[in-house]
Amino acid sequence: MNRRHLLAALGVAAALPSGTLAQQPALPLIGFLSGAAATPFAHLVAAFRQGLGERGFVEGHNIAIEYRWAENRYERLPEMANELVRRQVAVLVATGGDSSARAAKAATSTVPIVFSSGGDPVANGLVASLGRPGANLTGVSLFTTLLEAKRLGLLREALPSATTIALLARASDASAQAMVKDAEEGARRTGVRLVVVKAEADGDFDTAFASLVQQRADGLVVGNSPFFNSRREKLVALAARQNMPAIYEFREFVMAGGLMSYGTHLADMYRQIGVYTGRILKGAKPGDMPVLQPTRFELVINLKTARALGLMTPQALLLRADEVVQ
Repeated sequence: MNRRHLLAALGVAAALPSGTLAQQPALPLIGFLSGAAATPFAHLVAAFRQGLGERGFVEGHNIAIEYRWAENRYERLPEMANELVRRQVAVLVATGGDSSARAAKAATSTVPIVFSSGGDPVANGLVASLGRPGANLTGVSLFTTLLEAKRLGLLREALPSATTIALLARASDASAQAMVKDAEEGARRTGVRLVVVKAEADGDFDTAFASLVQQRADGLVVGNSPFFNSRREKLVALAARQNMPAIYEFREFVMAGGLMSYGTHLADMYRQIGVYTGRILKGAKPGDMPVLQPTRFELVINLKTARALGLMTPQALLLRADEVVQ
C-alpha cells in the first residue's frame, strides 16, 4: 500500500466511532446453574448441548454458556442465580435439584427460565400448571421423588424374603419429606418395615451404612437427591462393602456397579432441556411451553452385581427389565 492509500485508510478509520473496528457481535449468552458438581454431571451437560444442537445452536459458534456449579452447597445458589441475571443472560437454565429452580425464580421475573424438577413443579410453586406454566418458567419434571414406593416394590421382588428395607435420605433436600412419605406408602403395600437413615454430607455415609447392619436391613433404597447422584461411585462401593442389595434412581448407578435402578433416562431429559432452551432462543415464550414429563421409566439390573451379592434374580423381574447388564 502506498503512502496516499495508507493515509486514506487511516482517515476512514479515524472517522469511525471508537471501538468499531474491534467490536464483534456478542453471542447470545445462556446461564447454566446447577446445585451439583461439574464432573459427575459432564455427560448430562453433553446431552444438554446435544439438545441445543438439534435447534441449531453450538456453544462457541452462535451461543455462549456461563456455568455455575454450587457443588451441593445449596446456600450458594441464590447469589449464583443473581450473578447470571446480572450478566444479562438470554436464558437461565436451572438444574441439579429443585433448589436451583427456586433460586432462579427468585432472581428474575423476566429472564426466561428452563428448569429440571425432581418433584411436582406445581405443588412446589414453580409453575401455575404443567400445561400452561405461565410467567417466565418452563422445564422438565422428572417426578423422581414420587417413585420411591415403586423402587421399594421392585427391590422387594428381588428380595422376596426381606422383612426390613432401609431408605437413605438427605433431610435438607426440598423433596425429602415427599420422598419419605412415598416410601412409607410403598412399605405398607408390600408389608415390610421401613427404616430411614440419613446422610447430609460425605462424612455421614459410613455411619449411615453402619446403621443398616444395626437395623438389620435386608435391602436399601437410595433416595432421590442430586447430592447422592453426585456421589454415586462412593454409594455403590459402600453398598458392596456391606453386601447390601440396593436400588437407585438412575441407570448411572447401575453402570457404576449398583444392583438395580428405576427411573427416567436422565441424559434424555437434559437433551430435552437443551431443545427447550433452543426454542426460547428462537422466540418461543416459556409460559406457553408445557412442562415436559417422562413418557417412559426404565428398569436396569446388573446381573454381575447380583451374582456378587449371591442373589438369584427372579426371571419375571429380568423379563421386565429394560436393560440387563451382564
